[in-house]
This record gives sequence, C-alpha cells and structure tokens, in this order.
Amino acid sequence: MGSHICERLNELGIKMTVMTRRAPAKSVKYLPFVDVIEGDPSKPEVLKRAMKGHTAVINLIAILHGNEKGFEQLHERLPATIANVCSEMNIKRLIHISALGAELSAPSMYLRSKARGEQALHSIAQTKGLNLTLLRPSVIFGEDDKFINVFAKLQKTFPFIPLACADAAFQPVWVVDVAHAVAYALLHPQTGNKTFELVGPEVLSLKELVEFAGKVSNHNRPIFALPPFSSYLQALVMEKLPGPTLMSRDNLLSMRVPNVHTGKFPGLKELGILDPQTLSAVFGVRQAKI
Repeated sequence: MGSHICERLNELGIKMTVMTRRAPAKSVKYLPFVDVIEGDPSKPEVLKRAMKGHTAVINLIAILHGNEKGFEQLHERLPATIANVCSEMNIKRLIHISALGAELSAPSMYLRSKARGEQALHSIAQTKGLNLTLLRPSVIFGEDDKFINVFAKLQKTFPFIPLACADAAFQPVWVVDVAHAVAYALLHPQTGNKTFELVGPEVLSLKELVEFAGKVSNHNRPIFALPPFSSYLQALVMEKLPGPTLMSRDNLLSMRVPNVHTGKFPGLKELGILDPQTLSAVFGVRQAKI
C-alpha cells in the first residue's frame, strides 16, 4: 500500500518524506518527489526531524500478526506519539490507516487495538486541534499483494486446500483505489474529522476468494471447509511454523466479524472513487504473481 500511495502522490507532484526501518526502500526511492530516510518512528526526536518542514502526515504503520504487547505498541502508542509530535511541530493534518471492523468490543486483539488507536487519536485531535481523517480498508488486493498471491502459491504447491473460516465475508478493495482515496483525503481538508470505510463493489466469502486465486494462477485446487475446532488447530500450527505467519488464532477471531461496509460511515464515493475495481477487472489482464 505504501508504494502505491507514494506513486500516486508523486504523480500529483507532492513532495514527501518516507520513513522506513530498513533503507533503501527500493520500491519508492527513485520517485522524484520522494525522500527516503531510515529511522525508528517510535522515537519522538526521530519523528520531529522527519516531520520538519511538512504540512501533513500519513500513518501506515501496522502489523497483522502479533501479541497483545506488539499490537498495543504499534496500533495504540505509536499513533498517539505521531499525533502528539504533529501537534508539537504545528502540523494540523493527519491521515491514519485503521482497519474495517475496528471496535473496542471486537473479538480479536488486532481489531481491538486498532479501535483503541482510533480512540487515542480522536482524543488528541480534539484537544490539540488536529484535522484527523481515519480510513478503514477491507482486505486490500493488487498485483503484488500478500493475499491473492499467497493463496495462489498454496494452490500451486498443494493438491487441495483445507480452509478455516471458509464462509468469512470480505469486501476486497483494490490497492490503487486505496491510494487514490488517500491522495483525495490529503488534498481535501474537508474530509477531516471523519471516518471512511474503504471497500470494493463485491462481497465474497473466503472460499470464493481462494477459488479466484486458483483460477488466476491456473492451479484451481479442491477446497475443504474446516469445522471450528480443526480451524483452531490449523491456525495454532501455522503460528508455530518458521517463516512469515500466514494465519494465527487471532486472525480466526477477526474473521468472526464480517469485513464489509457497515453503512455507519461514508466510503470511496465520498473520496472521489466513483468506480472502484473488482478482482476480476484487475486480475483479468494479469496473472497472480507466483
């Protein structure tokens, strides 16, 4: 998502500084309006140096897998630190990427931490006069995503797919639409002090999404929906495997909440995206990268 947002802002001629923990950030470092710096965003003094001379901040930092401490640090404390430093640097515009389904009563640590981060930001924005926009995307897809492509790789490797939470509902949104929505929010201050839900035009089950990944990769495998206890065991095993985590028990809890537009907040249309793209439209001319 970050590289697509940078590309969109670069197209618009907007100068930006991108902070990364690991330089050189090859996907954006050669864009003419991008200055890449390496630093730890949890340190206020580092943020102050990075924010000097800027008029707005976009926060994309998040993790999908972790424990209570990690979620608290990155989804609650860090956004509050960023907002406080914005106030100290007299930067009034802050755009924060949250998550669809973020509620204090949500079943998963991930969603609850996202909600507490929003709560902290609202409090700081109100007391310190920040113009805050919250964006809540559904699952984001694109040519280089770690969603459709992961399921495509799994179907290339295995003869069948045992699938937890096969009926979980999603309303996937194209990463380019998200990038354009962020740019629109940045350029239209009247979107401040509002929350937007970023979703695509289709509601699909997880099973339908996995089936789609198999089709675009030409490895369409049989999919077997797992019952709850087997789903739990699968997630537990996948948590313990070496390498990047593909699924966790907390993910299962997140998928209890339909990841679709709730109707409580405006959506892409109010951010200038009148024709959001479907999976078929995007991947119809491309194969999943496997």
